[in-house]
Amino acid sequence: MIRYALTCDHDHAFEGWFASSGDYDDQQARGLLECPVCASKAVRKQIMAPAVAGTKRTARDVEPAQMRAMMMEAAGRIRRHVEENFDDVGDAFAREARAIHEGKAEDRGIYGQASPKEVRELLEDGVPVAALPPEPPKKTDLN
Repeated sequence: MIRYALTCDHDHAFEGWFASSGDYDDQQARGLLECPVCASKAVRKQIMAPAVAGTKRTARDVEPAQMRAMMMEAAGRIRRHVEENFDDVGDAFAREARAIHEGKAEDRGIYGQASPKEVRELLEDGVPVAALPPEPPKKTDLN
């Protein structure tokens, strides 16, 4: 994973994680990157110092298993927040998201299900959508 410091044309700073630099380039070229503050699609990388491996361990060093646990916890918190504060519109998600975007329905947070084709069409039409993090595995399902 590569972490980039990003900024939009309104100088909102945020970060993005990508599987490779090519993934960043691909998402940028397809217009999939968006500022989480203002939804601007004019996103660019900020100047960053490279992470160079040294001989000393620092408090920032995290074991892969610990990093995975932290990421799963964060994803779970996001999912819980959405489920507790947004309206579940079920399989009407694409229709409702488009209606909200066009001002034909009340502006509010929603979640639900949409097919890959519906998601592509929403994104092509400029409707902001994002995948909800998956439900964390139940402790009883873990090895």
